[in-house]
Amino acid sequence: MNEFKKDIQSKTNDVIDSGLGFVFSFVFFFVIFAIGIVFSVIGQ
Repeated sequence: MNEFKKDIQSKTNDVIDSGLGFVFSFVFFFVIFAIGIVFSVIGQ
């Protein structure tokens, strides 16, 4: 048996982890976009 299968570091579901990663990256880029929109509106 694979030695890594015996001692699992994270027992959480991979789908939840990947979903959280997608959500956090989406929020990060949305915040950057929103800051750009704010500066664009202020600059006019």
